[in-house]
Amino acid sequence: MSIQRQQDQERRRRQAQIQARDGFIASQAKRKGSPCQRDDDSQVADLHSGPSLPEDICQHIHSLMPMRDAARAACASRSFLHSWRCHPNLNFSNDTLGLIENACQKDESARLFYIKVDHILKSHSGIGLKKLKIQIDSDYSAKDSCYLNKWLQKAVTTGIEELTLILVPFGAKYNFPCSLLLNGSGDSIRYLHLARCSFHPKVTLGLRSLTRLHLCLVRITGDELGCLLSHSIALERLELRCCDRIVCLKVPRLLQHLNYLEVSGCAKLKVIDNEAPNVSSFSYGGNITVLLSLGETLQMKSLSMSCCGSVFYARAELPSSMPNLEALTVHSHTERAYAPTLHSKFLYLRHLSIALTGAPFSPAYDYLSLASFFDAAPSLETFNLNVWQRYMENVSVFADPADLRQMQELQHHNLRNVSITGFSSAKSLIELTCHVLRSVMSLECLTLEAPQSCVRCSDRYNKSGKSSPLARDLLMEGHRAVMAIRRYIEPGVPSTVKLHVLEPCSCHAVELQMSCLS
Repeated sequence: MSIQRQQDQERRRRQAQIQARDGFIASQAKRKGSPCQRDDDSQVADLHSGPSLPEDICQHIHSLMPMRDAARAACASRSFLHSWRCHPNLNFSNDTLGLIENACQKDESARLFYIKVDHILKSHSGIGLKKLKIQIDSDYSAKDSCYLNKWLQKAVTTGIEELTLILVPFGAKYNFPCSLLLNGSGDSIRYLHLARCSFHPKVTLGLRSLTRLHLCLVRITGDELGCLLSHSIALERLELRCCDRIVCLKVPRLLQHLNYLEVSGCAKLKVIDNEAPNVSSFSYGGNITVLLSLGETLQMKSLSMSCCGSVFYARAELPSSMPNLEALTVHSHTERAYAPTLHSKFLYLRHLSIALTGAPFSPAYDYLSLASFFDAAPSLETFNLNVWQRYMENVSVFADPADLRQMQELQHHNLRNVSITGFSSAKSLIELTCHVLRSVMSLECLTLEAPQSCVRCSDRYNKSGKSSPLARDLLMEGHRAVMAIRRYIEPGVPSTVKLHVLEPCSCHAVELQMSCLS
């Protein structure tokens, strides 16, 4: 009996110790509020009971954690709290700060964002900061610029390597303080990403280490950008998106390391004059009338174009102007002419992607004309075609079941994978697919995807278990496409080729009257 009493007493004693410990931890967390609100190491409980690690290893481990996890670790460990004050990677957004915003909490979320970021940066020593990202998702007004100026003043010091500032709210007006990058403060920056702000570098900025510049919705003129580029001799990647004040883009020859150039959505752009000699990858989206002067193009290996008429332009002009292309992507919403049949060749082209999507093409596009790309590219290995359109203007093979056209079959011995997205019953698309099966001797896989819901019931992250709605006419066309595949494509598939057909999701309960097509 006495043994039983002793065991009960020991059990109650242990429970009391556990409750006291848990209460202490909870009170510490409640009093701290955030990892940086308490600055006295002696007042922070070190819950880590294992062997201590060297400081440099601790700091390295801490630097690899996502910011929220790093903050939690600083609450539990003196060593992590110390490294938190000189944490090298700071990423501030509603998501990283755990601010869940809805219509009722919008103002409160914005207020908490500024309070939290301000407090964390006040507690940070400024030493060892390598990466800073500030993304303002909530409301932003001119009065908030004082916060941004103060934060950047604290963070942009010698040693910082990556700086990202993204203002999401439409109409946000902020003038990035270029003076912060003077006097050597910007010498260490390797990556600069600015979005939806003004940037006016009118003097020589110290960006001698800059290798990547990404400007999106930035108010900057061509002359101002030219001033910046002329002093960024280490630049390797230049990305300009929707910078509407640039009329003439001049890329100077002194950018010997520049290998990637992207320009898209710059509405007022009229001229692109590139003199950098080693650009091997170019991406352009905009008006086809923009004067492109890309300098030495023999070294161009990868090209992406998104503009009206780009398919015709790619077939007619690029084999002679960029003969060494290895990867080509073209996207067009409108084509006034079909892909021409020419003798010019893409001798080294291995990967080709063509997208003819958007509004209905008028007149209906002759997809069989795309076969001229196969003849022009003897080294082609993969071909991806996207022909998804909301309304189909092409003649269906069922409406005109006359004999299918055949082109001269020049055999292809390298093309292995062909994929067609938005596959329909358009007669010229059936003809193109049949041409591939007859002429491509090396074909291993053919994937045909009928019109789909943007979210299928079988998608991994679809918790509802239902596909998103699909317009009745699209669903009917999807079923016509599958019927066309069964009737015209499958019989001609060699035994060595794997045919993958992605049909419309079976959960769509729509009664289709297809008897007239049987």
